[in-house]
Amino acid sequence: MKSQRFPLAFFKIQIISLVVDLCLLSFVAFLRYQKKHSVKRMGPMFKLLYPQLATRSMLWFLLLANIAGTAYGYYWYQWQLADTPAIFLLFVPDSPTASLFFVFVLIGFLLRRNWPYFEALAFVTLFKYGIWAVVMNLLVFTTTGHMDAVGWMLVASHFAMAMEGLLFAPFYRFRLKHLAVAAIFVLHNEIIDYVFMMMPRYHMLDTYIKEISYFTFWLSVISIWVAYHFTIRKKRIVLTIE
Repeated sequence: MKSQRFPLAFFKIQIISLVVDLCLLSFVAFLRYQKKHSVKRMGPMFKLLYPQLATRSMLWFLLLANIAGTAYGYYWYQWQLADTPAIFLLFVPDSPTASLFFVFVLIGFLLRRNWPYFEALAFVTLFKYGIWAVVMNLLVFTTTGHMDAVGWMLVASHFAMAMEGLLFAPFYRFRLKHLAVAAIFVLHNEIIDYVFMMMPRYHMLDTYIKEISYFTFWLSVISIWVAYHFTIRKKRIVLTIE
């Protein structure tokens, strides 16, 4: 059994690497595009997309969608939260907390204000936990050979989480001190998840907990870097919500 298990385990861990590599390649392509275009020379896709993102009707739609998604997320965690020690409750429901941060960001936009701490927390956590959940659910699929409709819904909704955090980057106004707080939050969360074992429960993936914890750490690092690249560096696209 052991001789047959290693190749299968190795294959499943490679699925994680493959998905992450595809995501990174997509963002590298996006970075190269951004480097070639200043705000005044935005490509056709951006000229069509960003005016729509900045409309109040779109902001209201996203606000309601994220409130609903946040509520469902906390409901999804209800069984795990029921037997979680009180001291860890804040750190267990990762994705709904990320979308809750973005709810406050959207409220700020609707009030024509920027709340940089919420923006930094939202960007880093939406990107990290969005990508993480996509990878974990795909790994569940490769491990069990099937995934129900709820699983595919989680893949789609968490990918959308990562993308909405990224797409609104030109409207964020956070700086290094705000990003530092978000970085401490997500890295501290790694300790809570993988030292005190408070991570989201995927029992069929328990065999790979060491590999998942390693992957999650580097995903946190990448998420912090992506937030820096799109919101703090000098040659970034800056837009304003009117």
